[in-house]
Amino acid sequence: MGWKDYNGLVIGMVRTGILGYGGGPSVIPLIRYEAVTRYKWVSDEEFGEILAIANALPGPIATKMAAYLGYKTKGVLGAIVSVLAHILPTSIAIIALLGSMYALRESKVVAGMVAAVRPVIFVMLGMMAYEFAMKAWKGLGKVFAALFGVIAFVLLQLLDIHPGIVIAVFLGYGVFHLDLVQRFKKSKGESDKGVS
Repeated sequence: MGWKDYNGLVIGMVRTGILGYGGGPSVIPLIRYEAVTRYKWVSDEEFGEILAIANALPGPIATKMAAYLGYKTKGVLGAIVSVLAHILPTSIAIIALLGSMYALRESKVVAGMVAAVRPVIFVMLGMMAYEFAMKAWKGLGKVFAALFGVIAFVLLQLLDIHPGIVIAVFLGYGVFHLDLVQRFKKSKGESDKGVS
């Protein structure tokens, strides 16, 4: 296995590292596009699970997702290559631009560019949130999806509970809910057989 086998991984992660403006949450839609749509490393459902687990763990979310995708596609070396491909270009760029930052911070052009990028990030995150909400709507049903949305809002915004704890609680409930649904389907199937 040569370095050419890592081309897709390197290109995808470099692209997400360079184009991801605004921190971890803004990079997630880019990583999703590379992993699910372009290279098909994971399914959309698996990406949602990876995102939930990555949110529950400490550290930058984009590097955790890059490490997971690299490990899934090429093992330990793939994880290392993926993380380096994701962080090195921007690390080099920030070091190179550090000297000019002070000269540009008063520029109206730079301030305008930053202001123009913010709505794009907002729309990208909104689209991803909408897609995940629709999956929850279909998977859990309208009542449970709405109820869990309200519970998540209360826990995160009103009670200010750490997102990792909220995700862990919902993952725990997901296991319980899945078991409950399977038991219900099994008992319903047995009762349907008894009626016929």
